[in-house]
Amino acid sequence: MSETKILYTANTHTTGGRDGAAQSSDGRLDIKLSSPGTSGTGTNPEQLFAAGWSACFIGAMGVVARGMKVTLPADLAVDTEVDLASGEGGYSLQARLNVSLPGVDRELARALVDGAHQHCPYSKATRGNIPVEINLV
Repeated sequence: MSETKILYTANTHTTGGRDGAAQSSDGRLDIKLSSPGTSGTGTNPEQLFAAGWSACFIGAMGVVARGMKVTLPADLAVDTEVDLASGEGGYSLQARLNVSLPGVDRELARALVDGAHQHCPYSKATRGNIPVEINLV
């Protein structure tokens, strides 16, 4: 078994569930939480997950691009949609990452996106666990 080196550990304290609050141990995160679709003033776990995944995915594209000796456009963007769904098995998630790589050849863009999806820790965590679509827009 290989040894794993921990690079960072996020620590949060959450109270009240979907209608509560969350704070990070370093004080950088201090947010109110609200259930999706309510008039609450806070964000919700699905939005936080989408933002984290988008940021991580862009970082993974950077790693893949460096390996391919390609420069990513400054205006690249990832719009992530995370659905909270309900069905016979209870609640579940599904997601779509809509990746914009302006000025990048479509074949190269697909290779960058596919490589990032293999490299990104969020993509690895969701692979085989929830339905995920990675779209070039």
